Amino acid sequence: MRLTGGKKAIRSEGWVMAMPGTSRSSESPRGVRLTPTEVKVLSLIAQGHSSQEAADRMVVSKRTVDFHLANIYQKLQVNNRVQALRAATRLGLIPFEPFFGHTQGES
Repeated sequence: MRLTGGKKAIRSEGWVMAMPGTSRSSESPRGVRLTPTEVKVLSLIAQGHSSQEAADRMVVSKRTVDFHLANIYQKLQVNNRVQALRAATRLGLIPFEPFFGHTQGES
């Protein structure tokens, strides 16, 4: 799978990892790994859900979602949801959805 900026994404053993390409950039030279659960949490947050709403959809506690978010922030070296979403999208860890909140077929 090829991403923009010369990066490649690798799916291996339940992990999603963005690998830096050979081009120079200001991003971290190491790959970032998110677990499938972290990707799910980040995807729900990207869709506009609160931590509690994401917890309800995943049938876990809000504290568990917040724990996953803290791990995501640390891995992506960010401080908040907006930064995490931008970094994860840039690295190809979650898909870019230009129309948040809309599903196919909605106007």
